[in-house]
Amino acid sequence: MKILIIADPLHTFKTYKDTTYVMMREAAKRGHTLHHTLANQLFVRDNIISTQATPIQFLGAQNDNDKNWFQAAEPFQAALRDFDAVIMRTDPPFDLQYLYATQLLTLAEQQGAKVYNSGQTMRDFNEKLAILNFAQFTSPTMVTTRAAQVREFLAQHGDIIVKPLDGMGGMGIFRLTQSDPNIGSILETLMHLDTRTIMAQRYIPEIVHGDKRILIIAGEVVPFALARIPQNGETRGNLAAGGRGVAQELSARDREIAETLAPQLKARGILLAGLDVIGDCLTEVNVTSPTGFQEIMKQKDFDVAAMFIDAVERGL
Repeated sequence: MKILIIADPLHTFKTYKDTTYVMMREAAKRGHTLHHTLANQLFVRDNIISTQATPIQFLGAQNDNDKNWFQAAEPFQAALRDFDAVIMRTDPPFDLQYLYATQLLTLAEQQGAKVYNSGQTMRDFNEKLAILNFAQFTSPTMVTTRAAQVREFLAQHGDIIVKPLDGMGGMGIFRLTQSDPNIGSILETLMHLDTRTIMAQRYIPEIVHGDKRILIIAGEVVPFALARIPQNGETRGNLAAGGRGVAQELSARDREIAETLAPQLKARGILLAGLDVIGDCLTEVNVTSPTGFQEIMKQKDFDVAAMFIDAVERGL
């Protein structure tokens, strides 16, 4: 199988925890050929969606800081439809350039490319707004461009989280209480004087036990979640914000949420999704570049990467 990975520059990978790294490792182990490109290298010529693809030989990292885990050959121009699978793993923010890339991926699919996750899916499922499709599992939530409405929401609930709609890794997330002296400044920063849409959610105190990442692959629920536990004094559990990842079995509520969403995500063509659950509440549905494979693989001896590549192979 000839696979194209659209991802951030490979030399930036933290191989000891990067999910795309173990996807590539598993694919290489099975004898599939790997190619890499950047989202900004997609282009259209003669109405064909193409890119500069770099053939990659997977060597494997010798230590946590090894940047020479791959060997790159000369890049060449190729149509996306010439690959057996195109795996989109570029990290957010989901800005205009990201949007344009998803539109090109949709056109490539119309030309016969197999893209995971699809461009249409990534546009339809904003990782924050997607939870509004599953309100039975969420805490009280508001989406608005108006700071005055956020203040009303805060007065109603007393303790809330506010966050932008296009970030990742906990970027731009704030906890607000009514006694916070910086409410106005935080809302001005986030909302750009009522010109930027944000999400506000009632604070969920169970965050101290972890922001759980539940992975769904081709409609199947991975049997372990990764609880990302905040550092002392920190609201965010994201690993990028210093959270500690602890793999654990799914609770009954975790499984209820995951098994309800799994068939709907599969029906939409979502090969890989990462649900974020705090306490009993769904807080995000991640479809751009969900992570958490390595921590589960190492702590629970469950091969998530193999499950993912199995799904890619079945899809072809």
